[in-house]
Parts: sequence; structure tokens; C-alpha cells
Amino acid sequence: MSGTDGKSDAGTGGTDTGGEKAAAPPPAITTPRGRRPVVAALMLGMALAAIDGTIVSTAVPQIVGDLGGLTVFSWLFSGYLLAVTVTLPLYGKLSDTFGRKPVLIAGIILFLVGSVLCAAAWNMAALIAFRIVQGLGGGALQGTVQTIAADLYPLKERPRIQAKLSTVWATSAVAGPVVGGLLAGYADWRWIFLINLPVGAVALWLVVRHLHEPSRPRPATRPKVDWAGALAVFATGSLLLTALVQGGVAWPWLSAPSLGLLGASAVLAALTVVIERRAAEPIIPGWVWRRRTIASVNLALGAMGLLMVAPTVFLPTYAQSVLGLGPIAAGFVLSVMTLSWPVSAALSDRVYNRIGFRRTAMIGMSAALLILLAFPLLPYPGEPWHPALLMLLLGAALGLFQLPLIVGVQSTVGWAERGTTTASVLFCRQVGQSIGAALFGAVANGVLAARLLDAPVDGLPGDLDAVTRALEDPGAFSAAATDHVRRAVDAAVDYVYVGAAGAAALALLALITLAPRRFPIITEPTEPTEPTEAAGTAGAPSRQDAAS
Repeated sequence: MSGTDGKSDAGTGGTDTGGEKAAAPPPAITTPRGRRPVVAALMLGMALAAIDGTIVSTAVPQIVGDLGGLTVFSWLFSGYLLAVTVTLPLYGKLSDTFGRKPVLIAGIILFLVGSVLCAAAWNMAALIAFRIVQGLGGGALQGTVQTIAADLYPLKERPRIQAKLSTVWATSAVAGPVVGGLLAGYADWRWIFLINLPVGAVALWLVVRHLHEPSRPRPATRPKVDWAGALAVFATGSLLLTALVQGGVAWPWLSAPSLGLLGASAVLAALTVVIERRAAEPIIPGWVWRRRTIASVNLALGAMGLLMVAPTVFLPTYAQSVLGLGPIAAGFVLSVMTLSWPVSAALSDRVYNRIGFRRTAMIGMSAALLILLAFPLLPYPGEPWHPALLMLLLGAALGLFQLPLIVGVQSTVGWAERGTTTASVLFCRQVGQSIGAALFGAVANGVLAARLLDAPVDGLPGDLDAVTRALEDPGAFSAAATDHVRRAVDAAVDYVYVGAAGAAALALLALITLAPRRFPIITEPTEPTEPTEAAGTAGAPSRQDAAS
């Protein structure tokens, strides 16, 4: 496969790969005619994972009212996120070892089993446990869907499928709260999980019926799964994400639980490195970080996950507390970002085919940096269209940043390494979001507490969530106190956006200093051929010149 302009993307790419790239079987679909039902299956599978968080969030009051557990309900989201994040590397490696189809089927089944169990939950503890089961399936869905999407299409056509998957996320961001609210208000909250069953059943049938991976010769030795490494990665990620999610919420950052979890995760991380270095087929192989292209994309998308916390977590709070909008209107201020993102992503190939992956991503992130810095300059209290316009522009900028990097990095590896590479990218993005939520939450609360020290009334809460809830009561404060609190929230969110701009600068720094000027693109056969050797050991794939 090649870029359309015929420019060299990486020369031979030897400095990036170190001679480690292996050949690949042909793409997963043997005929273009067979793509449509598989694409439909991928979109349905992605929809299961994409709509999950938004549809559940609107039903929290009904769930808590029925099951109780107000103090721990946040784990409905944290537990799911934890399970998705820590299993991504494992599923990526399994898909490279045993094929995409069995991993995707297992992921869909596990997600549907978790959905049924969630619908049958009898208390909050059971529901949280079953949400983790859902997350174990969601990890397989997210990573494997993205990998199969790259298998399906050559480089020139990949923006088409990636734009469709981006559209699924955009639609889910808008439809999720509406569907969740309708089901919780007019039916029963348990239906928000049961509705997954018909969607998942259709996706499962399409995958079983229409996804045909090329046959591969049986390897001379039985593939080994690095279960010790998988367990170490799972344990390390679990402790780290628990510390990040609960720190400053369930307990102070400098308390014994936070320090203990962070210390234990550091020890386990060191142990994981030792295990992975000794493993024959490590879950997170060293070449993921030794190859400049993959390492730079991992860091850049990790930084993007960090900055995404500002609009997705803090913008709704700003819209409600500062602008005085209701929850639905506040959600629409954010949702405009999901309208421009897929459009920009779909058109990005016209840019990177001319100037390359790296330059296109740098343009997108440079624009995002300026947009994030513009947010603190908005007037107080301002009009709703002010932040909405910025989010529309931010979505376009990030679409121009993310898709070229994902398409580009997937094109630098063969079939036998694409699952691991894709999983590493998604894993870094998820970890970045978790770090961002903890870091920016601490920043926002610190700024808010400092601004409220000289408030005209005493006894104001110093926590952003508590202040937001208090502002919902018109009689909670006097007019002067309310204005002071709103200005404090405005300042806190401004600082968060400045921090997000810092994350954008880190993403740019990773691309400037680490990413090669031209991505080393690998050409794979577009028509099915019988590989002459076991997967991962056949003759070396060719490198094609393509812009970056």
C-alpha cells in the first residue's frame, strides 16, 4: 500500500525497526464484497463500547435509588474503565497470536454476559462487579475492532473506516444520554444493559458469518501466552488506576492508601519489566518502545488523553455552574466537538497524503493548543456559543491529529504485530485520561479552595463537585456569594484548560523530538495469498514510499 503522492515516507526505516518487523498474512477479508457486513459488525461492536458510559451516567439517580450505594457508585464507571484499560495489551497480543476473530467473538460474548449480569444485579457491589465483567469484554472490543479496521483496508482507504468508527463515537455521545434518560425515566434502569443484547447478537452473527481470516499454517511449536506478564500488567494497572481514580476523592492524596497504592504499583511495574524481558512472547514487547514511530505515537496519544479531560469532564461543570445551563444544554455544548471530529478525520487523508502523517498531526495539535489557550480568554460569564464554538474547532483539530497517527502507526507494522501496536496506542491514551482526571481534578480543587478563602460567606465547600451541587439550589447563597463562587469555578476551569494546553505542548514535543520525519510504511498484499511460513516468520514485507 502506498500514499497517493509517491513521496518517500521513511527511506528503509531501518533505524526505526531494528530489523524486527515480521511478515504478515493477507488482510482479514478476502474479497471487497465481504467488507460491508464486517464493517457493520465493527460499528455495532464499537457502539456497544462507545455508548456504555454515556447511557449509564444518566440513570445513576435511579440506580442509586433502587440499589443504594451512593458512596461507591463512581465505581460503576471506574471499574469498567479499569477493566478496559488493563486488558488492552493482553487482547492485542492474543489477536496477533491466535487471530482477530476469536478475540472479537470472545469480547462480544463477555460483554453481553456482563450486560445480563448487570441487569440482574441485586445490590451496588454486585453491579460494580458485573460492570468489571463488562469492561473485560469492552477491552477486547475496543482494541480488536480498531485492529480489524486496519486489516480490512489498504492505507489509501483507511480514513473511510476510521471516519465511520469516529461517527459511532460521536453518535453515541449524543444518543447515549437521551436513550439512557428515556429508559430510566419511562421503563427501568435495567433496560440500559438489556438493550445491549440485540445489538451485540447482530454484531456476533455478522462476525461469525462474514469475518473470514486467511488460513495460516500451523506453527512448528505451540504458541505460548505470557500469562505471568498478563497478570503482572493487570495487577500494575489495577493498582495505579485505583490510586489515580480514588486519590483526592475517597481519601487525600498524601494519605496512607494513596501512597501505598502508588508505591505498590511502582514495585509491580518494575517486576513487570523483569517478567516481560524474560518472556519468550511478552504481552508488552520491548519493540513497542524501541521503535521511534510507535513510541512517539504512544506518548503523543497519551498526552491527548490527558488534555481530553478538560472538555469531557470540566466543560459540563463550567456550562452549568458558570453559564447557568441545564444538564441537557450543557451536554450539547460539549457534543458539538463530536460533530466536527469525524468530519475532520474523514478529510485528513487529503492532508497527510500531501504533507505526511507527522506534519498533519503537528498541525492538528498546534491548532488544539491555541484553542485550549483561548478558553481562559472567554468573557465572564459569556454566552453559551462561546465555548461551543471553541469545542467545534477543537474537535476539528483533534480529528486532524488522532486519525493520521493511528493510521500511520498501524501502517508501519505487519499483520502479526498490528494488534499489539494498536493496543499499546489505546492503552497509552486510556492511561493518559486516568492521569488527567486525577491531575486536573487536584488542580481545579486547589484553585477553587484558594479563591473561596475570601468569600463573602463562610462555610463554602472547597470541592468542585460540592460547589456545583450547591449552585443548583437558588437559595443556597446570597447574590454576591453566588457570583463569587461562579467566578471561582470559572477560574478553576480556566487553569484546567491551561494545563490541557500544556498536555498539547507535550504531544507536540513527542512528535518533534521522537517521531521520524517519514513513517516507515509496510506494503502488504491486498489479495489473499498462501503464506509460505508460519505467521510472523514469513519473508520480509516490502516498504512502500508514502508521505509523512
